[in-house]
Amino acid sequence: MAAAPSADRPLLGVMLRICSSTLFACMAVMVKEASNRGASMPELVFYRSAFALPVVAAWITLGPGWGAVKTERPLAHVTRGVIGLTSMLLTFGALALLPLGEATTLSYAAPIVATLLSAIVLRERIGWHRWAAVLIGFIGVLLVIRPGHTHGLPPLGIAVGVGSALVLGGVMITLRQIGQYEHTAAIVFWFTCLCTLFGAAMLPIFGQRHDMLTICLLVVSGLIGGGSQLTMTASLRFAPVATVVPFDYVQILWATLFGWLIFGSPPLATTLFGAALIAGSGIYTAYRERIRGKIPPQVFAPPES
Repeated sequence: MAAAPSADRPLLGVMLRICSSTLFACMAVMVKEASNRGASMPELVFYRSAFALPVVAAWITLGPGWGAVKTERPLAHVTRGVIGLTSMLLTFGALALLPLGEATTLSYAAPIVATLLSAIVLRERIGWHRWAAVLIGFIGVLLVIRPGHTHGLPPLGIAVGVGSALVLGGVMITLRQIGQYEHTAAIVFWFTCLCTLFGAAMLPIFGQRHDMLTICLLVVSGLIGGGSQLTMTASLRFAPVATVVPFDYVQILWATLFGWLIFGSPPLATTLFGAALIAGSGIYTAYRERIRGKIPPQVFAPPES
């Protein structure tokens, strides 16, 4: 599982978490632009994973060591990998179909889904604090998708975006279980390997010729993705999870800003208010879950991890 903080340096932990959120937002820009230039979903998955793999390998070599990736439960990693891969495909699909800010905001509704799934699947007792957070987060989702609005978001994009949050909620539940007996390095490494193998297997079918700029976007998305995972994990060495998790939502701010400046999609007031409700709901849910000791820190990683 994730290592405990090695020193009481909360400011460094927060700075690393903000760096991670910023890198994830930059990666989302690369993915969206590559998709706009014709890259298919399997290609996005392959480059995102294949070029993150050397970064992850370097972290394992310099950090916990390769003994940390050994596992006696390979099927658990396969299950986590399949669910996580589905989540990644849906997340990238949402980035392709929706404005960047809205796609990112919807993905952060996953803690709401995880709370519901914990009650249904794990038979956990959910107190009124977390039910209130779920309700507030759901209102935020409605504000973002604006159902019935004549000039709202495309229905397919909404369906894919909501689907990504639903499946990511399943990832969180899976991580809750596997994180009790597997090292974070093993979870990240085997997931990255599975996604790379899937993307490589799909390339003969979905691979296309791309110009150099598109190739660079794809490669950089993987390198940035790997770097974001490292800074996210490193933040937990210097500060408790309750301190750093709120700063994951900086990604929504960056995504909204990048969507406006780069893709010409200015945020609506309803989107901003909905994002605030979703972020507040997620932060409070993370706080309640963590003080109850139910979810390991890696569960609150951004959706692309």
